[in-house]
Amino acid sequence: MIIAQVTDMHVRARGAPRLNGMDTGQCLAACVARINGLSPAPDVAVLTGDLVNGGTEDEYEYLRDLLEPLAMPIYLIPGNHDEREAMRRAFRHHDYLPRRGRLLNYVLDDYPLRFIALDTVIPGEPGGRVGAEQLDWLAARLAEAPDRPTVILMHHPPFETGIVHMDEMNCADAEDLGAVVARHPQVERILCGHVHRPIQVRRFGTFVSIGPSTAFQVALELHPEAPASWIAEPPAFHLHLWRPGTGLVSHTLYVGDFGAPHRFQHAE
Repeated sequence: MIIAQVTDMHVRARGAPRLNGMDTGQCLAACVARINGLSPAPDVAVLTGDLVNGGTEDEYEYLRDLLEPLAMPIYLIPGNHDEREAMRRAFRHHDYLPRRGRLLNYVLDDYPLRFIALDTVIPGEPGGRVGAEQLDWLAARLAEAPDRPTVILMHHPPFETGIVHMDEMNCADAEDLGAVVARHPQVERILCGHVHRPIQVRRFGTFVSIGPSTAFQVALELHPEAPASWIAEPPAFHLHLWRPGTGLVSHTLYVGDFGAPHRFQHAE
């Protein structure tokens, strides 16, 4: 099974000013074209939050149009820049999204990997939290299928990256989440967004990874007092390959025209 993970698109409304010098809508359009050009094609695309920049109806309308060409099923979770009700309305045809209740969490059982999506949004705040209600829900869902390899999707990462200004707004109850995950060895990976960089760590008895943004990346500044800054590194996304017996292997794919592959020339 192949999973395309796209995150932190920050799509603005059609015709809106660029965000940090980037036309985020066109960045996503290029990413969609790159994914559709892959062979073999991904089985699904998971979008791990900050789908749009301001949570407005116009932004979600544009996002929906940008995603429409994707040739595989897509699954969305919100980030801190998203607005749950506007997202529900724009993607009302996405039957996996809960129609009722506060949280946009769900389970996908139709694939070789089982997916559990968590909603970590705290409205009006940049940081996130899973919360006691959702932790109980997660524990119950994991207990239902202890033999199914499972991927957890969430926007805010449950670990510190060393980029201090981002670590100040990650998942506030990471240790509580970790206590649940550590009891369930079927959790193959936790896939996150938010930090706009590809970052990996081993925690809670599993691996946690952050996907890069399809637009601008957060600058890798590990000095404790470094200012918040972004950098025009290439837009990118993650491609995760699942094989029984091997597990989940993750690749970073850059979005852009880098020419065709070249065969290696071996010296005689």
